[in-house]
Amino acid sequence: MATMRYRLTFVAGLVLGYVLGTRAGRERYEQLKKSAMQLAQNPAVRNTAETAAHQGREFAGKAYHAVSDKVGDRMPDSVAQRVRTLRERTAHGSGEDDWGTSNT
Repeated sequence: MATMRYRLTFVAGLVLGYVLGTRAGRERYEQLKKSAMQLAQNPAVRNTAETAAHQGREFAGKAYHAVSDKVGDRMPDSVAQRVRTLRERTAHGSGEDDWGTSNT
């Protein structure tokens, strides 16, 4: 019974959001888009985003090494080969990931 109430509330929220969004129209969409672009171009925002991304990579790297050290030989060969490749790439200081973007 409670699950049904939550689903009904969720659906009502979706409908309300859709109705309000369509009433705002194209002009409001363009205003929001312009504001988002200005925010994205703000140097303070960009600096904060880069710092957060760098910290995220550091934490992910630490977690990756901790898990791979504990799992060790219990990984399938395909995964173990990928881990070796990533470790070699990291050891040789390659600054690019699989998508060709910088990891710095």
